[in-house]
Amino acid sequence: MTVIRTATAGLALLLAAACTAPTPPRAEANTSAGMVCSPPQGPPGAETATTIDVIEQAYFCILGTYYSGATLDARQLLAAGFIALTQELNRNGRDLPEASMPALTGDRKADWAAFEAVYRKTTDQVPGLRDKLAVVTLEAMVAALGDNHANWAHDIKRPPDYYDGDGYGLGLQANISGPQVSGNPGVAVPPLFVTTVQGGAAQAAGLRPGDIVESVNGSAPFIDGKATPAIAVLYPRYPEARPVKLRLLRQSTGRRWSVTLKPGLYQRDLAALQVVRSKLLEDDLAYVRLSGFAPDSANRVLKAIARLRNGRTLNGVVLDLRGNGGGSPVEAIRLLSAFAHGKVTAYQCTVDGKCETGRTDDTVELLGLPLVVLTDRSCASACEHVSAAVKDLRIGRLVGTRTAGVISGPAQPHLLSNNTTLGFPTRHHLGPNREVIDRVGVPPDHYVPLTPEDAAAGRDPALAKALTLLHK
Repeated sequence: MTVIRTATAGLALLLAAACTAPTPPRAEANTSAGMVCSPPQGPPGAETATTIDVIEQAYFCILGTYYSGATLDARQLLAAGFIALTQELNRNGRDLPEASMPALTGDRKADWAAFEAVYRKTTDQVPGLRDKLAVVTLEAMVAALGDNHANWAHDIKRPPDYYDGDGYGLGLQANISGPQVSGNPGVAVPPLFVTTVQGGAAQAAGLRPGDIVESVNGSAPFIDGKATPAIAVLYPRYPEARPVKLRLLRQSTGRRWSVTLKPGLYQRDLAALQVVRSKLLEDDLAYVRLSGFAPDSANRVLKAIARLRNGRTLNGVVLDLRGNGGGSPVEAIRLLSAFAHGKVTAYQCTVDGKCETGRTDDTVELLGLPLVVLTDRSCASACEHVSAAVKDLRIGRLVGTRTAGVISGPAQPHLLSNNTTLGFPTRHHLGPNREVIDRVGVPPDHYVPLTPEDAAAGRDPALAKALTLLHK
């Protein structure tokens, strides 16, 4: 699976990294026209055209393998796909009288046959749009699941002349991320403000941390306190992305101004790209920032703590998981196992309530140190797995804000016949107390949000609170 590495693609990258070999599919519901929905056995070949046969394969793959596929009303997938098809026809000025939704009965196979017949009759009349219609139809069917770990990876582009260390976008990070808004917009709260200027257009235009974004391309980032799609525009992913006009407020001076930022490549600070960063605080506390649960990241965290511990007595660990988009559940469990043994860290459950337990790896040596974990609304997926376990099992204390609530379950990859990958959970994630975290998030023990004033002054109130807690 190809993934763009941009300043804000971390969530997609780490969700992809979380994919592991899925539970063997149920054969009857998981076959389509002789094609089996199966895990990739290696890197996929060159992508070929998306056709109605590929859509059919994906449809039955979802019904046979998705964690709630057995109870899912398949009509919602077909209706979403057909709506997208007709909207695309309309956008291209090619609406057709034959493009009328067929009657659906709830019989999955019969409904598919009815859908396919109308689809073929419609697309045969607009051969120039056939490829685009297939893509939007399948995208809409996957989106209809309403699952933040469901994704169809296809035709993914990347900026030209990409190389390691590059960022792509406007060159800024805000307190609310694009993936957060698309995954669980209910957790986003105003105002929208710049937290980091990474380079590129934002740096050239003189933006600073703490600058409040009042509008994006003329649209408000919040309406009646609710996040709008305008926020995602701050994080363009593709090289054809258009310039973005921002209306800004700098509270320290009262200045209001507008600036147009053109997306592009920029050189990022190499230190910021490191998955694990560590330092000693106040001579006796280990501070470790983990940006994602990539392979071997747990061992790297533990080695960092061991280096800081060498030759001195540590009185605690601050684990900074802010901005951590998730990744491997295996790494999450391994990291937790350095702070607790003999515990259940999470449950992975089927739709009928049958659950597998994720237990600590008791071969990992215990650190025996007090722990404070820093969280924010960009802490998602495996990051929330860790946060919930720290809170529920009383391993340590959480400081910051509620997590993202983007943890439906570990995504599993399924290869389609056109060499694209359909990913979704086969089980649903529950916390150690069997609580639902998805769409809810994990609340901190100590609520310490970052404000625009803090960002402008370079203050970190959550870290300050963690130091206070560990020195009590």
